[in-house]
Amino acid sequence: AVLSGGPQAFPDPENSNLPVFTMDYARIQVPFEVTLWVLLASFAKIGFHVYHKITFWVPESCLLISIGLIVGAIMHSVHEEPPAVLSYNVFFLFMLPPIVLDSGYFMPTRPFFENVGTVLWFAVVGTLWNSIGIGMSLYAVCQIEAFEVQDINLQENMLFAAIISAVDPVAVLSVFEDVSVNEQLYIVVFGECLFNDAVTVVLYNMFNFVAEMPVVEPVDVFLGVARFFVVGLGGMGFGVIFGFVASFTTRFTSNVKEIEPLFIFMYSYLAYLVAELFSISSIMAIVTCALTMKYYVEENVSQRSCTTIRHVVKMLGTISETLIFFFLGVVTITTEHEWNWGYIMFTLLLALVWRGLGVLVLTQIINPFRTIPFNFKDQFILGYGGLRGAISFALVFTLPDTIGRKKLFITTTICMIMFTVFIQGISIRPLIEFINVRRTNRNLETINVEIHSRLIEHTIAGVEDLCGQWSHYYWKDK
Repeated sequence: AVLSGGPQAFPDPENSNLPVFTMDYARIQVPFEVTLWVLLASFAKIGFHVYHKITFWVPESCLLISIGLIVGAIMHSVHEEPPAVLSYNVFFLFMLPPIVLDSGYFMPTRPFFENVGTVLWFAVVGTLWNSIGIGMSLYAVCQIEAFEVQDINLQENMLFAAIISAVDPVAVLSVFEDVSVNEQLYIVVFGECLFNDAVTVVLYNMFNFVAEMPVVEPVDVFLGVARFFVVGLGGMGFGVIFGFVASFTTRFTSNVKEIEPLFIFMYSYLAYLVAELFSISSIMAIVTCALTMKYYVEENVSQRSCTTIRHVVKMLGTISETLIFFFLGVVTITTEHEWNWGYIMFTLLLALVWRGLGVLVLTQIINPFRTIPFNFKDQFILGYGGLRGAISFALVFTLPDTIGRKKLFITTTICMIMFTVFIQGISIRPLIEFINVRRTNRNLETINVEIHSRLIEHTIAGVEDLCGQWSHYYWKDK
């Protein structure tokens, strides 16, 4: 027997009462903070549109960046680090697909196919012109000893030039819609922005690989050119295949209307992911998938599903773009910058010069082949409307740490975005009004005129088909 008060072999466990209130923040931290960021950015958007005169003169992207700057300043003052939400995988796998799907799905199809040659001319050749021109010029600037940037080699300059060649004229397009600029100018800027992103990401991945190579052989240049075309055309092929599969699937969904919209998102996203799997252009895949399936799907699904698809696509795209602009403002204050005014100022200057030269040269080549050629005013707005935005920021922010001057590239890109979005974005509306750019005729045609126009177009397309000759009437008919 054990004496009372002596040591016990099995002591009684401590009494633990049922807790009335507990808190486990670590478990819900990531989804909780992401939800708060989305809510904060959404409240900012609501606030802008309460007073319409603000968004009339100042682009929404400017206001979002401004709110981000304020939030960043508050976080910096309390020594709070921003959440590391914008990693390479998060951006490319979750934030970029909704932005591109939104643009591809709402692309005005008839005007696009009427101007498809010009759009691809500016998007592909124009982006290559800007990337190579800016990259070579910046490499020459790096040779000036006074700027102390001789350690940036040609490959890294080309990589950086590819990043800042991504135009993002969201602000310009909203102004174009408000003032009703001519349809040709609108669709070329819209299409260039969309396909330019695809070309930029292809160049980014290619130059990213090249930047880590110690020596670039002549054969690598030819392989790079071959890869450029394989990646682009491969992406289009995947997009068309998934677009037709989505269209075919929706023929059999009449009895399960509640999941009709799901097929559209799943096939679009699957096209994007499969393209990423094979390292080909995922942007081209999701854009061509959206363009291919849009009209077939909208004929097959119910009106309610059609409305749901349109709203959800627009909502997801808007949220992603809003978050990136908002995050850009926060990071501008909270990140550690590397300032080199010579490199930054030359980058701004060279970007403007090469963009302007590119538009002038490429327009002179394409104008003889256009039914309605671009005049000098159109060319000026095309050159001036080359704003940089979400894609450029996300690409530079997700650069690998092996790039020695990554901080300088981030700082220069942020300066570039701030300059183009705030200066060019705010001044584009007064400029369009001042130089009196050609407007579109918004007067709705009578049903009689519409029917006769369509009849003539179909007839011409049929005659061309019999003759074995295709022109833009054939593509309009599609």
